[in-house]
Amino acid sequence: MNDILRLIVENKRREVAALNTRGGNRFTELMPHMFLNPPVSMSRAIKESATGIIAEFKRRSPSKGEIHPLALVNEIVPAYEDAGAAACSMLTDTVYFGGALSDLSLASTLTRLPLLRKDFIVDERQIYEARIFGASAILLIAAVLSFDEIVRFTSLAHSLGMEVLLEIHSVDELDRLSPDVDMLGVNNRDLTSFNTDTATSLDLISSLPAGIVKIAESGISSPAQLRSLREAGYDGFLIGERFMRHDNPGNALKEFINEI
Repeated sequence: MNDILRLIVENKRREVAALNTRGGNRFTELMPHMFLNPPVSMSRAIKESATGIIAEFKRRSPSKGEIHPLALVNEIVPAYEDAGAAACSMLTDTVYFGGALSDLSLASTLTRLPLLRKDFIVDERQIYEARIFGASAILLIAAVLSFDEIVRFTSLAHSLGMEVLLEIHSVDELDRLSPDVDMLGVNNRDLTSFNTDTATSLDLISSLPAGIVKIAESGISSPAQLRSLREAGYDGFLIGERFMRHDNPGNALKEFINEI
């Protein structure tokens, strides 16, 4: 891992360790007492959607800085649904992305779309959090997890009714693909340099296994790029900055879809 990615993961491990002091090890006891809407299948929603777009709610990022710092969940998430998104990706990292679990929780009360908890998951407690706060799916990043961790985390997510999107950036990371993973994403952003190139998804498509829902992530800025990725074999498209740079991300998504 490069310095930025290492800092993010190290900070995440400190955050998880701090959960112990707040009773985070009691998630299994808390689950039955929480009001939990049944998870919505994200993989099915993507396959059945006319767009396949996973619209992301993101205020900032380490690579792009401030994107939409004052963004409000109650304004943007319902607008994404109205515009035709298949699902929503919710950044829940606070330090580097300006998100919060409260964003995920609020979104779950405002939309029927499946919600992806997008974070750097390194511990089982984050998976319990995801379900408690309303996620239908979680992101696991191959660059920061071992194969055994991916298998274990996938099993736990499934036991809680959630699906798993495994993210890779290279062919080498396919050796960490658990057969139980529901969706496979190719991140066009290299997490070691934060450079972005949608050619990454096109280059890797022939190496991806058949029969799994395939997601192209990051750097998709035009309907033409989405069409090219769809023709190559991708089912879903995770897009955030392209919409969040606008004053009205929902309208930006609607206009984007009209041009596909």
